[in-house]
Amino acid sequence: MPANIASSPEMTFFITTFYKFLGLTDLEKIKVELEALALKTKTIGLIILGSEGFNATVSCTSEENLNNFKAELMQHFNISDLMFKDSTSNVVPFRRFKVKIREEIVTLGTPELTPPDGVNHHLTPSEWNDVMKKEDDYVMIDTRNWYETKIGTFNGAINPKTDQFTEFPKFMESQSISKNKKVLIFCTGGIRCEKGILELQRQGYKNVYQLHGGILNYIKEFPNDQFQGECFVFDHRVALDQKLAPTKNYKLCPHCGQPAATELDCKRCDTHTMICEDCAKMAWKQETCSKNCAYQYELHPERKSAPQIIFRSEIT
Repeated sequence: MPANIASSPEMTFFITTFYKFLGLTDLEKIKVELEALALKTKTIGLIILGSEGFNATVSCTSEENLNNFKAELMQHFNISDLMFKDSTSNVVPFRRFKVKIREEIVTLGTPELTPPDGVNHHLTPSEWNDVMKKEDDYVMIDTRNWYETKIGTFNGAINPKTDQFTEFPKFMESQSISKNKKVLIFCTGGIRCEKGILELQRQGYKNVYQLHGGILNYIKEFPNDQFQGECFVFDHRVALDQKLAPTKNYKLCPHCGQPAATELDCKRCDTHTMICEDCAKMAWKQETCSKNCAYQYELHPERKSAPQIIFRSEIT
């Protein structure tokens, strides 16, 4: 396995996000093969693997290595059509490579729903813009979790305020939206909508459309247009700005892992960090950089400790 990697200002990470729904068997064997490929191409990142396919974000310090990883991955799975959403960063997105086997590669709680081959009411970023700018009789729904929507979303989008994607079906069941209404749904990279649209179609919605490639694909084509703010991502970059560059406005809250923008110097260890606005409202979190410091500071407020290195060991 590739060794743990630390970032430096001079280092560039070439990153790609991708997914594919396809029937897979012998997942443990595939996991070993993907680990071997990652080692060969010096790739770090996370791949969610399931019987319905794979969902991944990976990175290399060499564009050549990343291209080799892509080519061998497609050859291994005999795939000719795979959308890679690429970006670069001087912030290391992951520290290691890991493959996780799960029942669903994006967890909606409906493993029986598998997207069909080809497109299923996908709108390109250009078509998406046409609807937003030329039509007014539609409903747009952000399928992401509430903490993702806080730092950026599309103008006029409904926020379901869900903690996890498994709550999305019940949210839609509770709405009084006409089943004939035009409904637009979107997510970070497209995969949640691939299953979300199937759930809405199962609920009887007849006119549902999903943003092809998600927010990441939209920003690539239309930066600073209809999407406002930044796009949360599930790695150490925290979020991407309108240039698909790592955010300069947010860090991961050391208490809860949400995007954070409230600066503080820990009263126990003097570590300078950022916490989220929700944790900043809680007395036991608002003055410290971690659960451990909060606990120790409460016990012995007069004692100091060495500064802590705040780096989430794993992103899931």
